Amino acid sequence: MIPVITIGAILLISCGANKKIQKAESDLKSAQEQIHQLEEKNSALNNNIETVKKDLAASDNRSKALTTEFNEYKKTCQENEEKLAVMREILTETAQDLEKLEAVLDSALADFKDRGVDVYYKNGLVYVSLEDDLLYKTGSAKLGEDGKKALSSLSNVLNQYPNLKVIVLGNTDDMKMKKGDNWTLSTERANGVVRVLRDDYKVDPTRLTSAGKGKYNPIADNNTAEGRAKNRRTDIILNPDIDKLWSAIKKGER
Repeated sequence: MIPVITIGAILLISCGANKKIQKAESDLKSAQEQIHQLEEKNSALNNNIETVKKDLAASDNRSKALTTEFNEYKKTCQENEEKLAVMREILTETAQDLEKLEAVLDSALADFKDRGVDVYYKNGLVYVSLEDDLLYKTGSAKLGEDGKKALSSLSNVLNQYPNLKVIVLGNTDDMKMKKGDNWTLSTERANGVVRVLRDDYKVDPTRLTSAGKGKYNPIADNNTAEGRAKNRRTDIILNPDIDKLWSAIKKGER
């Protein structure tokens, strides 16, 4: 027969072992839960790392694209600056040439200065303004001998500058005509000047343009006789050949 004390001791030992086992199982379960949580966090971190890597790769590609784009933009800017420098140089030289031309024309037409001829430079163009009293009879589009002499002196200069375009612009005062109208008269007078320059003085016709403004381009008051006389004029406008200038600019020529 086992003593009661021994049985009690065994039971106490057994209960203590069960508690340890239960605690160990609880600790194991808790540890497993922590491991599972750590695994989930690690998985999330790995996903974040992959996302960051992709973002970095995309950012790197974008950075390379921006660098390439910037280099191309910089190259274009440099090319445009070079073209602009050439353009400025050509335009400056052209303006200087036109100012010299003004002086040449002023000298060539000096004999007609007191007969209604005015030469001046304005807004990049050279103007030769001839009052109609020098060129025509009142109401007529036919050139007189004095007008032809003035155009002869003018054409001698024009033929020395073959790269200049020539616009002949007829103008009138606002007085009504008995026959016809002012606009037609101004156009016919411009056409008459162009024909004389072409046929009599051999100015290249591809350089010539004629037009009429009638009474719509006054430079003085039509309410006075003096003002009307100034408005009855033919303007010969000399300007650079823009097409040739632009071609030179595009080629980078000086």
